[in-house]
Amino acid sequence: MNPKLLRTYLRVIAISFEMTLRNNVTDAFFLFGILVQPLLVAMIAFWILQDKGGDYAIFVVVGSGMSGMWTAVLFESGNSITRERWTGTLESMIASPTPAGVVVFGRNLAITIQSLASMVLSFGLAILVFDVVPVVEEPAYFVISLIFGLASYIFFGLIIAPAFVLNPDVQRLQNGLEFPVYILAGFLFPIALLPVWTTPLSYILSPYWAALALHGSASGDASLDQLAFFWAMLVILSAIYLIISRRFLKAMVRKARADATLNMQ
Repeated sequence: MNPKLLRTYLRVIAISFEMTLRNNVTDAFFLFGILVQPLLVAMIAFWILQDKGGDYAIFVVVGSGMSGMWTAVLFESGNSITRERWTGTLESMIASPTPAGVVVFGRNLAITIQSLASMVLSFGLAILVFDVVPVVEEPAYFVISLIFGLASYIFFGLIIAPAFVLNPDVQRLQNGLEFPVYILAGFLFPIALLPVWTTPLSYILSPYWAALALHGSASGDASLDQLAFFWAMLVILSAIYLIISRRFLKAMVRKARADATLNMQ
């Protein structure tokens, strides 16, 4: 890639990142999704498991934190292009020389980083309210797992954002997609408790592998070889998501320029 073009894209990502950060701090729906809802999930889980000892604390913290991250990606990243249609600026974004995917990437980056507040608050809840101290057994591996997990969430968001625009019928399922992914990704309980036919669905979801990596590194139960496999799956799925998102974004641009019907719902 031309270095000058790369600098331009990085500048657009930085601007998109900053604008999204500013907008989200005043968005009540977003704040509820990453602050209030994960705390409610954590409180219920802590109350159920309070007689199991402190070993369960980090499991609940990670699981409830990831639930908030998924909510942010599903609704905020998913609506990152749809919101342009609602405000009447979708055509302007498509007509811009900068690819729409660059703008959406900057937004998704901001959304996923802000969603980390879910995990931070869950840590605070465990310590201040339930008087247990969550312990991360492998801090370095936990940070690496978190980075790979965040990246996979960003690329997941790059798929659902254009998908919601291309087919409004898909977006109507948005509310119904939240809790099934909680379950299939094993945020708060192992997928072994689910019917066998659901297992392949979990395998194609990057949040599932992110949950395995974070739970395994936090508890110390996963070996380095196992963690390396989880990280590799996150990289592979992120690459697949990126390829699919490029096709979706190209179809979106083609529909906007050829049919001029993209703004119609």
